[in-house]
Amino acid sequence: MFSHRHKSPLVSPSSSRFVTETVNGSHNFVIKGYSLAKGIGVGKHIASETFTVGGFQWAIYFYPDGKNPEDNSAYVSVFIALASEGTDVRALFELTLVDQGTHGKHKVHSHFDRSLESGPYTLKYRGSMWGYKRFFRRTMLESSTFLKDDCLKLNCTVGVVVSAIDSSRLHSIDVPESDIGAHFGMLLENEEGSDVTFNVRGVKFHAHKLVLAARSPEFESEFLNGMEEDNHEIVVVDMEPKVFKALLHFIYTDNLIEDEEFSVTSSSCMPSLSDKLAAKLLAAADKYGLARLALMCESVLCKDVSVNSVANILALADRFSAMDLKSVCLKFAAENLVGTGSALPLAVVLEVSRLLSEMVFCSVYRSV
Repeated sequence: MFSHRHKSPLVSPSSSRFVTETVNGSHNFVIKGYSLAKGIGVGKHIASETFTVGGFQWAIYFYPDGKNPEDNSAYVSVFIALASEGTDVRALFELTLVDQGTHGKHKVHSHFDRSLESGPYTLKYRGSMWGYKRFFRRTMLESSTFLKDDCLKLNCTVGVVVSAIDSSRLHSIDVPESDIGAHFGMLLENEEGSDVTFNVRGVKFHAHKLVLAARSPEFESEFLNGMEEDNHEIVVVDMEPKVFKALLHFIYTDNLIEDEEFSVTSSSCMPSLSDKLAAKLLAAADKYGLARLALMCESVLCKDVSVNSVANILALADRFSAMDLKSVCLKFAAENLVGTGSALPLAVVLEVSRLLSEMVFCSVYRSV
């Protein structure tokens, strides 16, 4: 009798890892008119817009007269609050008061640096907060470079703790993000192989027809349909050099050009709407058929909507058919201008009413 030995089939080894990490996000909060906010009362706060990190909504609460009645308004208080539904949300936090002087000595309270000592902070439910009742002595704050032009700037970083089983292979090769935009940006900067020149109010820009044509239907029509001769200098009279430079930067890199206006979340310390780069760039995007650039400009401008600016921004959105920006303005108008008893300038109310009437009329006319 023969005995048969059955060999066990070869099985590839498997592995798994339990991974705990943080999903981080930041929010800049600009407080304009600090002196007018004083005196609202102990325990009363000014809230930032909500922002999303790790699937939860958060907000910054600033207490000009402090949160603790026992301090007799001697300190300002700053907290980060969980603004959406959640149970036992674990997170790390960092609050930074920006030094607006030349030294850049920001005041930083960071929970990230102490995570090994105490672990993440647990927020039990919506409305739970982390922060400091005695964030800064008020007399010192008001005589410091943290307060400039009656304006304070706060930065908040939230790191939400998330855990998951990672059953993927332990060996992996990281692939860097695409750098095609950086390469095309260098092509624009170096002017290598350029075959078209733009004269924008005396400032000359050198570019590449094929790149422009690939990105913009307007340039495609201009360059590929024989409308422009080779080596022809194109004069641009309806745009500032700064705006045209930002336009070319987007065309080559697919990103907004680095500018102070695009890095803050409030227009309170920024120029008027007519002087804003985003407004002028929106007009350029409309002219050259750059839908993504237009949407980027809308995203910047929507952060500037206020009771004093909504009429002008709504008019701008209507002029360039910026539908998302228009929607933000109309929603703001409905929530803040209708039936609130707000003492708005008559011109603002009339302009919003006029635009609303025109939009309703056009909508009815198109449906007929």
